[in-house]
Amino acid sequence: MLNVECRDIQHSTFNTMETRRWRDYNWPLLLCVAVLLIIGVLALYSATLTAVAVNGAPLRTIFPRQIVYIIIGLGVMLLMTIFDYRLLSSLARPIYIGMIGLLAAVLVIGQVSEGAQSWIAFGERTFQPSEAGKLVLVVALAAYWGRYEDRRDSWPVQLGGLLIASAPMLLVLLQPDLGSAIVYGMIWLVMAWGAGVRWQQLLLLAVLALPAGYVAWELVLDDYQRVRLLTFYYLLVDPSKVDFNAGYNVIQALSAISAGGWVGAGLTHGLFSQGNYVPVQHTDFIFAVVGEELGFLGALVLITFEGLLLWQSLTVAGRSRDLFGRLLALGVFAIIFTHVLINIGMNLSVLPVTGLPLPFISAGGSFMITILAGVGLLQSVALRRKRLAF
Repeated sequence: MLNVECRDIQHSTFNTMETRRWRDYNWPLLLCVAVLLIIGVLALYSATLTAVAVNGAPLRTIFPRQIVYIIIGLGVMLLMTIFDYRLLSSLARPIYIGMIGLLAAVLVIGQVSEGAQSWIAFGERTFQPSEAGKLVLVVALAAYWGRYEDRRDSWPVQLGGLLIASAPMLLVLLQPDLGSAIVYGMIWLVMAWGAGVRWQQLLLLAVLALPAGYVAWELVLDDYQRVRLLTFYYLLVDPSKVDFNAGYNVIQALSAISAGGWVGAGLTHGLFSQGNYVPVQHTDFIFAVVGEELGFLGALVLITFEGLLLWQSLTVAGRSRDLFGRLLALGVFAIIFTHVLINIGMNLSVLPVTGLPLPFISAGGSFMITILAGVGLLQSVALRRKRLAF
């Protein structure tokens, strides 16, 4: 009789625990992801319907592959949701070391595409370690600052966090991949702020970064990357000095967006999109496809749900039960925010072209799986934000 009562109590306790946890599941966050994935699937279908690569090969095969990547990414998201994020703290060091090894291997055996040596080939498929490395860096920094919670705003601890972020950032710059390096830097900045960095420390580091930026300009960046930055500068101060070939991508993207008007030309009916006038419109400039074919209102819906997703990320961070979970959520926020800001900004010619995909919208398996894994990590933190008491 006593054993039966104990089993009933254990069963009841387990059910109560599961009910309370799933009650904390962030459903608005899931809704944002679902809406953005639907927009992304529609936009990508249209962007690849008539588009061809530089060599003239059709890009129709990108769409079915992306559906597979989304399915895999949703599976990873579910696994990360179920997984207790607190266990990642003890795994942070080995996965960080593994990431550094992969980023170093890319410089030796990686494939070169669009001027960057960023991909490792597995048969006919490729993997971009710098994308997964963004999430790994988030875990590594969260575990590091969580370990030194009592003195996380001290100079030695803050410099240690900077060194952890600097190693992968330098390896990514050497590929060279300026866009991903910027994301790594923003991850550190947002998480350092969440960890309690003082403004005096940030000011001093900003001053020290100036000569580092000059060295990167002279010795690290390729010619085409310097041309992109100079083109952006001339677009702002003197458009007459912009070389048409150098600014072609941005000019065509702006033309497509302006042609969309309020409601757009309709899906698969955009003149620029279907005429293959916007380069790499399935990745870097897919926002131009949305702007032309779904118009201002369609673009506004996209931006609104990206913004709501970012807001929910900050909500998860604010409600986290511990510093480790809060920093994980802030790191995922930093990844999504930087990608959204730079991708839409370069489409609108208010930021330089750096080749960052738009979260949940652009084609690309490595980033899609990584960003969905990040959402799963957010949900894991949300589900475990309360201590269960009986």
